[in-house]
This record gives sequence, C-alpha cells and structure tokens, in this order.
Amino acid sequence: MFSPIDNYLINCGSSESTTAVDFRRFSGDLSGNHHSPLPSSSNGAFPLRNKGNFLDLPSIYRTAMVFNKPTKYVFPIKEQGTHMVRLHFFAFNSTRYDLGQAQFHVLVNGFVVLSNSRRVISSEKPMITEYLIKVLNEEHLVIHFVPTKDSRLAFVNAIEVISAPKDLVPETATYLSSKGIENFNGLSNQAIEVVYRVTVGGPKITPFNDSLWRTWIPDNEFLRSSFGSERLYFGGRIKYHAGGASREVGPDNMYNSARLIKSNNDSVPNVNVTWEFPIIGGYKYLVRLHFCDIASIQLGLLYFNVYVNGYLALQDLDLSSITGSLASPFYADFIVDGNGIENLSVAIGPSNSSIPYVYDAILNGVEVMKMNNSHNSLDGEVCAGFVLKNWASGNESILLTFIAAICILLSIFIVVRRKIIDSRNYVPWSRLPMNVSEDNEIKT
Repeated sequence: MFSPIDNYLINCGSSESTTAVDFRRFSGDLSGNHHSPLPSSSNGAFPLRNKGNFLDLPSIYRTAMVFNKPTKYVFPIKEQGTHMVRLHFFAFNSTRYDLGQAQFHVLVNGFVVLSNSRRVISSEKPMITEYLIKVLNEEHLVIHFVPTKDSRLAFVNAIEVISAPKDLVPETATYLSSKGIENFNGLSNQAIEVVYRVTVGGPKITPFNDSLWRTWIPDNEFLRSSFGSERLYFGGRIKYHAGGASREVGPDNMYNSARLIKSNNDSVPNVNVTWEFPIIGGYKYLVRLHFCDIASIQLGLLYFNVYVNGYLALQDLDLSSITGSLASPFYADFIVDGNGIENLSVAIGPSNSSIPYVYDAILNGVEVMKMNNSHNSLDGEVCAGFVLKNWASGNESILLTFIAAICILLSIFIVVRRKIIDSRNYVPWSRLPMNVSEDNEIKT
C-alpha cells in the first residue's frame, strides 16, 4: 500500500475533520491547529456552510472556504518531487452567496492551473480537478485563489496535496509529430493537468479501489469505432514486475479489463478500434496508454499497431517480449500537439505480424493529460505574475483615481483662492526699463 510522505487532506471552511467516501480523513482548515495551511492573517477568507438537503453528498462538499480577495494556502513539503494536487468544487447556494457565480484563477507554485473557473463549477454535482506539480528546491507548495475583478468571489470545498510515487511521471516520453518520432526530455518539470482517466472495457473504478485514490471512468462515451472488437474481463492475478507498470501507475481493476480485436477465421481482420477525446487546443498533451495481455493463452501470439492522433506510435507491439509473461502490465507515454484539433484520437489495430485465429490488438486504459504552455499556464495565455499584479493594479487604480480627484479639487481651490487674493492686492503693471546699466547687472 502506497504511503505518501506529504499527505495533506483539507476540509475547507470547517473546523471539523470529516471522512470521505474512500475512508480518508480530511482535516478542517479552521481547526485552530498551528499546522493549518491557511494563514491566520487571511482576512479575505471566510467559511460558508451548505444548508441544502444533500444527504447523499460526501461531507467534504457541505462546507466551502470563500475568498473575496487573493488568498493562499501554504503546505510545507518534506519530500521534493512531483506532487498530486486535487481541488474539489461544488457550487452550492446559500443565503449569502451563489457560488455558481464565482469566477477566479488558481495558481500553484507559479503555474496558472485554472483561469476559466466556470468550466469546473457545477451546482449539480461535485467537480474535481487534478494536477501534477513538481516541487524542486522549494520548502512549500503554495496554492493561490484569486477572484476576478468582476466576480470578487472564489471558493474551494476541499484540497489534497499528496507526494506522488517516483515512477508516476518519468523524465522522458516519445514526441509524435509530422516530423517523425523523437524524445521529449524534462517531462517531470512540466505542470500537468489530468483531463481524462479511462478504463477500457471495464466499469468505473472509484478511489477506494485505487492506491492513489484516483477515479477511472468507462470508455463508452469516447469509443468511436468498435466494429470487430469485444470486451474482456480477467479474473486472475495481475503480475506487476520490476521495470514495468507498478500498482501506483495503474490499479489491478484497470488492467483486469480490456477491449480487443479477435480473428475468428484464417484471415486477420482489417479493422481499427478508435477512441476520441475532446480537448482544448494550444497545448501539448501527454497520452499514457496501458496494456496488459490478459487474453492470450501463451506468449508470442499478440502483435499489433498503436496510433495516436493518426501517427503510428508503436508498430508490431509484442507485449510478451517486453514483460516476459502474460497478465503483466506495461504502459507507454506519448506527447502530441493539440493545435488546430478538437479531438485527440487513440487507435489500435492488427499489424503485418498479426496471426489468424488469435487476438490481434488490446488496450486496457488511457490517460490524457494537458501540459503547461509557454506562459506556464494550463488554462489561458496569462502568466501567474500578471494575475497577481493585475489584481493589485486594479485596487491601486481605484486608489490612484481617488487621489487624483482630490488633487484636482485642491488645485482648483488654490487657483480660485489665489485669484481672490490677487484681486485684493492689485498693483498696476509697468514695463521694466530697457537701459539697465552694467552697474545694476545681477551677478550669479
């Protein structure tokens, strides 16, 4: 069982601890504990309670911390490296505020992770955003909530900051483009947002059944062409091996199910199974594909091709030569550009090495993750420094306008007053003589 060194679970807007549906305990940020990540000087933050009748709603969504000016949570970090940051939002209504009207930015250690908060706010169900942020040469992970000038309202229901396993985000991945295939280095230094986490061919996986408390959703809504494919569930044991995928990279329940292409006669079917994932353009995306041969009866029978965004990512993939055994998981990371497209595609299909009468392709899971752009942002073209300065300059501009108005009024008062005094002490003006002698010259 994975035991993270940094493990902050915060029940925002509450002085009480509560237990989530996965039996993890979230501590209240108003508990009075001196270790609370919310500084006591945060006078722009105040708690709000959900008084609606939501008996089936997890308790962490019954309170929220609300912000009317930039406010930060500061988490001391014991272990350097990648950290999982999860933010929980549920826009409930209260007599004081309608959280559904909130508009705000969220910054994490200099990265803009959220600008268009409307895309993650719902009054119908809780929403969770998840990010992978590397903490390097820093003692803290800092999360800023910055309301927009129009809304002046931000909120969060719960926060998770958890140190990630060392193998969760590698240093390199395979970059696919029209220029060919090359290595992408420095992957772990990128800010990453988890957009989709999908189990292929199986049911939903809840945090209770994942060692990193993740949720995996079924692939049905993303499947575009399934002709010639079938689903499979495996009741045996998944054999994790050194150098391959660990249980933290992918849980047993995800590798226990798959979607496959099978040859039923002496010819290999000429079909591909394709999934499409709607994305936001302007970013690079990390696509992690999970494979586990839970279908073959012996090694050396399964060969197939893998395509990402139309590019041939893996040719004649032979899982047995990589893992050395059946039911042993393997994953591969690819990076593609999301420019000019609305959907990111993944496909599997037979290769020239595929064999009749056996399975000719398999896929167990897909993760699609957005990478930060050149502005160190995962949501827009504005950098973190500008967001904070813009708030400050907005308040300063109001103050400066007020000061300028006072200065104008004082200037008018002084001019009028001088005119009154001058009119009382009026002296006729006469021209100075032009023939000033040298003896009267002013010396400087």
